[in-house]
Amino acid sequence: MKSFNDVVDFHGHSCPGLAFGYRVAMAALREIGQEKASEDEELVAVVENDSCAVDAIQVLTGCTFGKGNLTYKDHGKQVYTFIKRPSGEAVRISVGFTSPEETEEERNMWKQYTQGDRSEEILKVLRNRKAKKTKAVLEAAEAELLKITKVDVVLPAEARIYQSVTCTLCGEEVAEPRARIKEGKVVCIPCFEGSP
Repeated sequence: MKSFNDVVDFHGHSCPGLAFGYRVAMAALREIGQEKASEDEELVAVVENDSCAVDAIQVLTGCTFGKGNLTYKDHGKQVYTFIKRPSGEAVRISVGFTSPEETEEERNMWKQYTQGDRSEEILKVLRNRKAKKTKAVLEAAEAELLKITKVDVVLPAEARIYQSVTCTLCGEEVAEPRARIKEGKVVCIPCFEGSP
């Protein structure tokens, strides 16, 4: 099994969001008794956000957009559902965590950062703040961090491979179901919207 450091290597830096994803993925694999998806779609992940956490989920579970076993639903929630094929056994995990109390200095530095100040003094305080939160997530008791529920789900269809068609305006290939018709011609979505 990969470590948190492996996840950091993939993502490029350590942060609280990545730590959430690490904890979620580890709990999911344990709960449904599944190894990392290696071949195809024996494990499916449905993620409800596009945060750093999703990188950890990809590394640990083997669920990726490219294999078609990672589905993104733009709900803006720290919620993740993992489904085992072919049984349909599934677990839903939501993150509910109270971050460590911030100091007055940290709050002030964050405010200055959001207003564009990138001085070394501010960056140092914020790096320490991020490291403190990341450590708290990694060390938190699972019951304080995650709500894990066995759920019944409709097994998602397996990923489909679509025929490509050529956009008549830009000449680039587009998956057939994403193509649009504009003035009687097959076009890609950017050309359809007028912004290739």
